[in-house]
Amino acid sequence: MLYFRGCVVREKLPQIEMATCMVLKKAGIDYDIWDGEECCGSFLLRTGFTDDALQVMHKTLQNLRNETILVSCAGCYNTLKNDYKKYLGVELDVIHTSQLFSNLIKQGIIKPEKLAVNVCYHDPCHLGRHCGEYQAPREVLDSVAHLVPMENEKENSHCCGAGGGVKSVYPKLASEIASKRVDDALQAGADLLVTCCPFCVLNLESENFKVIDLTEFFWLCNSVELLENNISDEDILKKSPNTQKKI
Repeated sequence: MLYFRGCVVREKLPQIEMATCMVLKKAGIDYDIWDGEECCGSFLLRTGFTDDALQVMHKTLQNLRNETILVSCAGCYNTLKNDYKKYLGVELDVIHTSQLFSNLIKQGIIKPEKLAVNVCYHDPCHLGRHCGEYQAPREVLDSVAHLVPMENEKENSHCCGAGGGVKSVYPKLASEIASKRVDDALQAGADLLVTCCPFCVLNLESENFKVIDLTEFFWLCNSVELLENNISDEDILKKSPNTQKKI
């Protein structure tokens, strides 16, 4: 298995990479990381630079053939799964971390502890609407916390506001959209908001409300430190600050 981290995880959210590697280690899964990892091409495609994206995709593809590719980013997942087939005519064996973790739980390889924490899940556009994956992340969250339904979910989920280059070109608009999404989680009575797209994590972050990636939350809930030192549910919330690098 090749763990494809994605640009945002590599550059801005290294804690997601660390948490992913810890889960893989706990599950006994052998994996490799591509040291010279290139961009998948997603951001170029979404912002209209198709020719540039194709150059990047052709280059990246050379290191992805004949691999089972694990990705943390919903955008990477959509691009590698769908766009490489559409533009390059290749079908890659791609799995999102939420899908892998759900399978590990079902197989009994990881037996999570369920905590008294209320969480809402935000559906990333790339994983949900574009790839139809709504269930796996919820199965993972339901195994470790109390999953609270939120208004406008699944097919009707609101975008976080960062997609399509909006965060880069219209940062104020992106923040306003994100604020409305955070309000949805607050109104649902959640202690924190969980998603599984690094772009969503960065855009939804709030000084007044915790937003965290699914993998990082999953690892915090089931780490050796938690089980051995009896860290409380309240401590889980304290241990999940928004420590990511700013855009």
